[in-house]
Amino acid sequence: MNVAVYGAGSLGTIMGAFLSESDADVDLIDVNEEHVNKLNEDGAHVVGETDYHHSVNALTPDQIDKEYDVILLLTKQVFNKDVIPKVKDILKYNGTVVSLQNGIPEELIQEVIPAANIVAGSVEFGATFEGPGVSRLTTEFETFKNNAIQIGELDGAITDRTKMVQRTLEPIGGISVSDNLLGTKWTKLIINSALSGMSAATNGTYGDVMDDKVGQKAALYAMNEVVEVGQSNGVKFEQLSIFDPKYYAVIKDETDQIETMRETLKSSRGIEASMLQDLRKGRVTEINYINGAVTKIGREKGVATPVNDLIVDIVSEAQNNKAVPDFHESMKRFESLFNESN
Repeated sequence: MNVAVYGAGSLGTIMGAFLSESDADVDLIDVNEEHVNKLNEDGAHVVGETDYHHSVNALTPDQIDKEYDVILLLTKQVFNKDVIPKVKDILKYNGTVVSLQNGIPEELIQEVIPAANIVAGSVEFGATFEGPGVSRLTTEFETFKNNAIQIGELDGAITDRTKMVQRTLEPIGGISVSDNLLGTKWTKLIINSALSGMSAATNGTYGDVMDDKVGQKAALYAMNEVVEVGQSNGVKFEQLSIFDPKYYAVIKDETDQIETMRETLKSSRGIEASMLQDLRKGRVTEINYINGAVTKIGREKGVATPVNDLIVDIVSEAQNNKAVPDFHESMKRFESLFNESN
C-alpha cells in the first residue's frame, strides 16, 4: 500500500515518522526542500514529549512519480487551489484522501475530488515545527498514543473503508472512528473561530482575550454565532471533553457563560493562534477558512455574524498591510460593535 503525508510540517513529520514503522510504502511530501533533504539524510526526529527518531522517505511535489492508496492532507487551506488538483492527480481511482486540515474543508475539496474518495479527519494532538527534519510533540505522549486522530465518513456511516484507514494509521497512535466527525470538526471550529480568531485579531494569547472584559464578551458571542450558523446548516454538534456546544447556542447569562468558557478553556490560556504567528511572519493566514467559513455560511443561511465579521475584517486588514493588530485598538472596535447593537 502506498501512503502519502501531503504537507509534512509539524504534524505531518510526526505522523510520517511513526507511519514509517509500518509495512506500507510511506512518503512525506513537502515544498520545503531543505526540510525534505534533512528528512532523507537524517530521518524524522520527534522531540518534546518524547525523543523519537525514524528513517523516512521524503519528496517535494515535483518529485512524485506514483499514485497513492491513502493520502493524509495536512497543508493549509490557503493553498488548496493548487494542492487539491495535485492530490487528485496522484490519488488512485479508488484511493482515499483523509482531510486533516483546519476548519471544515470537505465541501470545498468535493469540488475537485469526489465525495466517494474523501474521509474526514480531525487531528487531536499538537506540534510545532522546530526546524528541518525536527518536529516538537506538544501533547503528552500517552495522550497522543491513545488519541491521535479521529476519522469518519462524510455521511457518518461506519464502513469497511474507515476501518481500513484506521488500521493503516494505527502506527501513529490512537485512531478512532466517529459516526459524526463533521459534528466534531464544527465543535472545534467554535473554539478556533472564537479564541484563535480573537488571538489573531488582538495580537494576544487566549488568556489575554479571556481576561479582557470586551475580549471575553466577543469570544462568547463569536461562539454563539458559530453554533447558530452550524445549526442552520444541519450540523449536529459533538461535545468535546467538558466543552459542550449546546451551552453557547443561546446567550442567556453573559456573566455565567463567560466564566464557564474561561474555566473550560483555562488549559489553553497560553496559546497564540497560528494565524497570529502567520501575521508576524508576513504570511497569508487561514482567516477566510476559519472565521470566514462561518461568515460565508451565515450569509447563505441568513444568520447574522457581526463578531466573526469584525474578526475577519481586522485580520484581513493586518494581513494586507503585513502588520499585526494592536490589542487595545482592536478591543475598541469590538466595544464599538457592542455599543452599536445596544
